[in-house]
Amino acid sequence: MILVKTEAGQRVLKDRSIALTPRQRTAFILCDGKRSVGDVLEAGMGVSREEIDQMIAQGLLALVGEASAPAIPAAPAGAASPAPAPAPVVAAPTAGRSDQQRYKDAYPIATQLTGSLGLRGFRLNLSVEGTANYEQLLELFPKIQAAVGPDKAAALERALRGA
Repeated sequence: MILVKTEAGQRVLKDRSIALTPRQRTAFILCDGKRSVGDVLEAGMGVSREEIDQMIAQGLLALVGEASAPAIPAAPAGAASPAPAPAPVVAAPTAGRSDQQRYKDAYPIATQLTGSLGLRGFRLNLSVEGTANYEQLLELFPKIQAAVGPDKAAALERALRGA
């Protein structure tokens, strides 16, 4: 089975309106209409078949020839609905959260902020995508704040620090 990015998938790749983990994003990029799902799974990215199936269900990937699939279909019952457009950057409540939960909440905000910088934020965006835990993301916060400004970085600060 050979997969290709849908129109909605191309949009999500650009605007990051749906949060993908770094390994999902890499696997998503590898789905270029030439590689089979087996090739993508064997590429050593650590992505699972279920994660690829999830991207198909979200309308981000489709079989070759079906790439003009509807722009992000309704999610299956019990699954969270993906946002069709970039959602405003809003941090989740922070009281009593573990560092792992803070990282999970802050990572999509950080990637959205740095992704919005375009080429001038490319290296910073790569640094954010290279983080694996809360501490690493917290270390990058001053650089992100300097790049996007304190107003835009406020949601990220709330997600990271609970402030």
